[in-house]
Amino acid sequence: MAILAITDDVILPLSTVSSLTNELKLEGSVLDNTFIITLASSLSTLPLESSSMDTVIGVSKTRDFPAAPMLAELFRVLKPDGRVLICLSELVGDLPSDNILSSLERKILVAGFLEPEASQQQPDAFSGVQTIQVKAKKPSWKIGSSFSLKASKGLPKVQIDDDMDLIDEDTLLTEEDLKKPQLPAVGDCEVGSTRKACKNCSCGRAEEEQKVEKLGLKMEQLDNPQSACGSCGLGDAFRCSTCPYKGLPAFKLGDKVSLSSNFLDADI
Repeated sequence: MAILAITDDVILPLSTVSSLTNELKLEGSVLDNTFIITLASSLSTLPLESSSMDTVIGVSKTRDFPAAPMLAELFRVLKPDGRVLICLSELVGDLPSDNILSSLERKILVAGFLEPEASQQQPDAFSGVQTIQVKAKKPSWKIGSSFSLKASKGLPKVQIDDDMDLIDEDTLLTEEDLKKPQLPAVGDCEVGSTRKACKNCSCGRAEEEQKVEKLGLKMEQLDNPQSACGSCGLGDAFRCSTCPYKGLPAFKLGDKVSLSSNFLDADI
C-alpha cells in the first residue's frame, strides 16, 4: 500500500504519520512504502504519477492548508476509491473550530472528494493546541470512464392491488347532482308581435317597461316614435305642453328611443 504524507512544515515526524494511519485503520506495515513531502505549499505539482497512491495524509498548523491547487494535486495522485486525511492543529481561540471544519469540508467537496467526515479533539491541557481532522475518499471511477445504459424493453407494468379501497365515483354525487337540469322556457323579449317582457326577463326589457309605465307611454311609442307636429324629437324646448314625449331625450323619428340607466334617478 502506497501512502503519501505531505506537510507545509520543514519536517514531519514518522510518529505523527504512524498515529494518523491508525486513524484510518490501515493494515500491515504501512511505513515501509510511505512517501513524505515537506514544504508542500511551495510546490505547484507533486512529483508523483497520477493514481499512484492508495492513501494521502496532510498535516499542517495553517488553517488554510491545503490550498485548492494542492487539493487538485492530491486528487490526481490518489487512486480511485483511495482515502485522504487532512489534519490541522491550531491554538484555541485563534478561530472557531467549527468555521475551520466547514471551510475545509467545503474545499474537499469542491475538489471532487466524496463522503467527508469531520472530527475534532479536545484541546491539549498543556499546549492549548486543538486538532481537527477531515476524512474523505476519491470516487471509484476515473475521469473519462463510461458505461452503457440498458434500453428499456417497454413501459413498466403497473400492478393494481384488488384489495385496495377504491372510491365509487357515483357515491360522490348528491341527489341535487342527479336531477335533470331544467331548460329555460322558450321565449324572447324581442321576438313576437306583442314584444312584451318575459316572466323571468333578464335582458332588461322589464326595467324599460317599468320606466315607460311611469312616464305614461306605450312601448310602441318608444320603439317607433311618431310626431304629428314634427318637433317631438327635437327636445323639450320644441315640444308642446301636451307632448307625450315631454321629459325624454331628443330622438330621431322612426328610431327607438333609448333611456339611460339613471334616467329616473333623482338629480340631487
